[in-house]
Amino acid sequence: MKTAITHLQKQRITSILNWVSSNFVENCFTSSKTSFGSINIAQNPRLYRTKTTVSSDGYVSQVSPAIRREAQAALLEYLHSTRSLQFLDAEHMSKNSPHFIEQLLKQVQNAADIEWSIARYLRYHPINEFEPFFESLGLKPFEYRCLLPHDLMFLSDDELLLENYYVLCNYGIARSKIGKIYKQAMEVIRYDFGVLQSKLQAYEELGLNQFFISKVIVCSPYLLIGGVNAKFVEVLTILKSMGIELSWIEGNLLEQNSYNWSMIFSFLSLFSKIGFSEEQLGGLIRQHPGLIFEGSGNQVLSLITFLLKFGTTMNEIRLMFLQFPQIQVGIFFLNLKKCLMFLFEIEMELDEIGKIIRSHAMFMGSLTLKKPNSILSLLNVGRKRLCEHIQENPLEMKKWVMGSKMEPLPKSGEKERSQMLKTKFLIDVGFAENSNEMEKALKVFRGRGGELQERFDCIVKAGLDRQDVCKMIRVSPQILNQKKSVIELKIDFLVNGLGYPVSHLVIFPSYLDYTVQRIKLRLSMYDWLKDQGVAEPMLALSTIISCAQKVFMQRYVNQHPEGGQVWQNLKKQICTE
Repeated sequence: MKTAITHLQKQRITSILNWVSSNFVENCFTSSKTSFGSINIAQNPRLYRTKTTVSSDGYVSQVSPAIRREAQAALLEYLHSTRSLQFLDAEHMSKNSPHFIEQLLKQVQNAADIEWSIARYLRYHPINEFEPFFESLGLKPFEYRCLLPHDLMFLSDDELLLENYYVLCNYGIARSKIGKIYKQAMEVIRYDFGVLQSKLQAYEELGLNQFFISKVIVCSPYLLIGGVNAKFVEVLTILKSMGIELSWIEGNLLEQNSYNWSMIFSFLSLFSKIGFSEEQLGGLIRQHPGLIFEGSGNQVLSLITFLLKFGTTMNEIRLMFLQFPQIQVGIFFLNLKKCLMFLFEIEMELDEIGKIIRSHAMFMGSLTLKKPNSILSLLNVGRKRLCEHIQENPLEMKKWVMGSKMEPLPKSGEKERSQMLKTKFLIDVGFAENSNEMEKALKVFRGRGGELQERFDCIVKAGLDRQDVCKMIRVSPQILNQKKSVIELKIDFLVNGLGYPVSHLVIFPSYLDYTVQRIKLRLSMYDWLKDQGVAEPMLALSTIISCAQKVFMQRYVNQHPEGGQVWQNLKKQICTE
């Protein structure tokens, strides 16, 4: 016998069902682990069947393709059926927002039925639709955060955004490229109805076709800001006068790059000024599109500036570009800079480097050299000989490119000649042949044997007797390790700066071992200490200069309370001078 259900009972049943439903949803998505039927949800365990995949935009995902497809299907169903977005828009958003998909999957980890679980999650947790929307346009989360509306969640509520989005889509611009336009020209999102269409129409009125305009807009979104861009129009006019068609320009534009048409205009103007005819420049650009499209001509302008710094004339630069090799401008410039650094590292004089760059920039930019240490090792030479070898024939560098096999340079005999000259010099100044003293002196000497005599002569010419100088060398042979100009400077400072007779060098030859800065600092400090009455007067120059730094500080500087501060002040003053 059936019993009728009273109105009160109906209310109680409805209340129980509502409670079960609400608690089921709450437990499914907030508890650490809830089992109900076929759903098993946990917050932190690892997704099963994980596999690292890389999307077309470089996004690295730990989600397996199968799970990702289920999640995409659930998001598509939600966006199209529940939120009533157009199918193509919903499909593009679901398939091209990998970061958003991963965040969604974290809400239903370890579920047996991913698609059903996400669909149920979305039923009770509406999403911010602008996030997958902007990501599907090619923007990364950190790029689109500034574009997210503060008070909206649903795309349909932002009519201006969708209006301008559909204008770009209908114009033939791929959805995945629109993000770049938004990123570089944010104003486009907020154009009023009809404004964006009118801007595109303005470029069509110049005689440009829709496909060309759509590609140029992706490459240079700023063209949509303000009126028709004057520099862009001027560049097209100049290129057309050279016989370069729009189809050629279109074929050389890369949508992943951005172009500055003002800079391209500057490039064209400069090349006209340095003597290129329209025919020559047109032919050069057709042969080397990278001249204007690599960095919008900035690479070329940087290369020209580089060459001018080394004294290359504009006419030489023009001739170089007329014979420019089939290589990207950026790579050519990089190779040239590497050659410059190589010459610096082997300690070639700057004037010599300039000569080589001015006369051989073309081949230097066309090759990629091995590293300096590798070249020195493989050639089995020192830096000095390598510099001389390059100066004699710079084209030898062509043999030292990456991947080439190198043979050691033949011995020049220079080392043996230098050793023979050193030995002869030492005998002349009074060293006994094959003696221990001679052996020690030979180890001390640096540089070529021929340079020792030149340095010896400059000390004699300062006003000393030859026999006295010979005696000085036997006591302190290392004083000849300095260049002639340095020795002359120190002698001049001794005589004209300090007021000592040149003969003082005979008593204290190692004076020439110390820098002028050290001598100035020590003597200035000593003079101040004498004035303060804490240093003995008439100390020998050798006593002041030759003692160790620690000894000088303890014995002299620290004898006065203000000595340390005065020392630091003098040091700064002398270093500045």
